[in-house]
Amino acid sequence: MIERYSTPEMAAVWTDHARMQTWLEVEIAACEAWAELGQVPWEAVKEIRSRAAFDLERVLEIEEVTHHDVIAFLTNVAEHVGEASKYIHYGMTSSDMLDTALALQIKRSGALLLEQARLLGVVCRRRALEHRDTVMIGRSHGVHAEPIVFGLVLGLWAFEVKRGIERLERATAQAAVGKISGAVGTYANVDPQIEQLVMEKLGLGAEPISTQVVQRDRHAEFLAALALIATTIEKIAVQVRHYQRTEVLEAEEYFAPGQKGSSAMPHKRNPIISERLAGQARVIRGNMVAAFENVPLWHERDISHSSVERVILPDSTILLHYMLKKAVWLVDKLLVYPQNMAANLERSFGLIHSQQVLLALIKAGCLREDAYTLVQRSAMRAWQEKRSFQELLQGDQEVTALLSPEEIQRCFDTAAALRNVGVIFERVEALEF
Repeated sequence: MIERYSTPEMAAVWTDHARMQTWLEVEIAACEAWAELGQVPWEAVKEIRSRAAFDLERVLEIEEVTHHDVIAFLTNVAEHVGEASKYIHYGMTSSDMLDTALALQIKRSGALLLEQARLLGVVCRRRALEHRDTVMIGRSHGVHAEPIVFGLVLGLWAFEVKRGIERLERATAQAAVGKISGAVGTYANVDPQIEQLVMEKLGLGAEPISTQVVQRDRHAEFLAALALIATTIEKIAVQVRHYQRTEVLEAEEYFAPGQKGSSAMPHKRNPIISERLAGQARVIRGNMVAAFENVPLWHERDISHSSVERVILPDSTILLHYMLKKAVWLVDKLLVYPQNMAANLERSFGLIHSQQVLLALIKAGCLREDAYTLVQRSAMRAWQEKRSFQELLQGDQEVTALLSPEEIQRCFDTAAALRNVGVIFERVEALEF
């Protein structure tokens, strides 16, 4: 992962040193479990606890000879521990340690991601309530539809973030699963109680049936949850980019003093963070595909998943953590322009109230198809002639035969069109992160 897109707290979960320290946690927990079953002397466990250590450079040096990272690690730990090291990794296969340690890393990275995702939800909710009365145009297909308030846009983001949090909680729990069941998952050389005791010590779940590895559908689900959150962030970013277009300019990214938008054009204020987030989401979605490819391993295990995971898990968690922090900044400091929203609301000559006119005609006794024809006739003239839709309706004898001038005017009441949004904001207010 490019360092500038890294966050120190998340990167610390995935360093080589952190990875091996997690390996050591698993091995010590297994030694303790054997001692609890009376198969390893407690004195040996005390010796292992006090002396167990590793030197990263030494591990890499041994690996140059063994071409096996776990054996290199265990050899170096044994150099520190001495005689008691014979109890380390007893009855285990490499993946017992590797997959259980990976589960710990996933659990820790998931917790960091959830913390930032909750912050994003909180800021979306706060700004939604801040803009519950900021009227703007709602768009479908990019075209003016009917009035909304900007708070609804922000509230929608808050609810989607909430769903992402719930998915990530479930997916993290699914992936925070280890195994101590031996070379093909049959417990041939390790008591099943060891697995139970180790997972309880480490706060992990246990795979009910494993092969040599924990099954990779779990990790694929975790990556899918990450990809969905990244895509929600992209959705927010794309919306901001649309709002920041010069001919719209209803909202824009915060532009700091001294910031520059273009080397050639000094006037530019570009949505660079939003564009960055949109691009980074593509990376995580691509990594999700790789995680799905890891699910169908050969028989009880092959090693094709390992090299992939060494890239996609650190990169995806680190990148999403960065994206979440930037998304919090983006929404928190988003510049909102209610006056531009109000001006844009009037750009379509009042056509945004066409449905109110349609319904009024139906209530007056007109068949829906006929009412639609009457309303559309004036609406198309408003577009083509750039004239007031309300005035054209007032001049249409077929319309005025059914609706009085006052009834037509009431159809153009924006406040009436928004009379029920309070119900939605009650739901926003009730959101908890």
